Amino acid sequence: MDDAKDLVLVVEDEPQMRRFLRASLGAEGYRVREAWTVADGLREAAAEHPDAILLDLGLPDGDGLDLVRRVREWSSVPVIVLSARGREEEKVAALDAGADDYLPKPFGTKELLARLRVALRHARAGAAPGSPILEAGPLRMDLERREVTVDGRAVRLTPIEWRLLTFLASHAGKVLTHAQILREVWGPNAATQSHYVRVYMAELRKKLEADPSRPRLLLTEPGVGYRLADGPRSAIHR
Repeated sequence: MDDAKDLVLVVEDEPQMRRFLRASLGAEGYRVREAWTVADGLREAAAEHPDAILLDLGLPDGDGLDLVRRVREWSSVPVIVLSARGREEEKVAALDAGADDYLPKPFGTKELLARLRVALRHARAGAAPGSPILEAGPLRMDLERREVTVDGRAVRLTPIEWRLLTFLASHAGKVLTHAQILREVWGPNAATQSHYVRVYMAELRKKLEADPSRPRLLLTEPGVGYRLADGPRSAIHR
């Protein structure tokens, strides 16, 4: 970790959990800010501009998903949900709302820190100065401005769709396994959640392919994974 320590905003209403997270993060050199309601979390996020947010869903004044949606209106800060809600539908709802990862309680400190490192690495890669513009067939991605066009038509992507497409585009022409995609986009210990990839690839095809039922850009390698057709035509640095 560099000298400018990352700032993590913890939004959690349970005092014991806040103390645990404060100690665990502090021991790794992270700076920590705390909030225990949706309203407080939004104020802290706007005022402090944290590098990452750890978020509980069951907050006294509302659902943590409301905070995710509000933050996503103006920020791409990584959000990792920490929740006792473990059902698949609730995990998918959190990811669809814009969360970057979902870690059910109880969880281990090592796993939490690993997922936080992955989220911060993704954020830095997406914000790196001089990021290239990737082109593959009709697809054009401006990694710095987070803009996507297909044949000149602007396409709006969710945060996870963006990360998935960026990973595919940065390895255009190469077959990526389900495990590689899950690990890179959803983080450690997501290897058994292969349905995530199927669902989000289907959504990307609806947005990017002229005929989603006969994809020409986002190709399936049966039993293996996926690849983005055609290598990038150019990688133009600003």
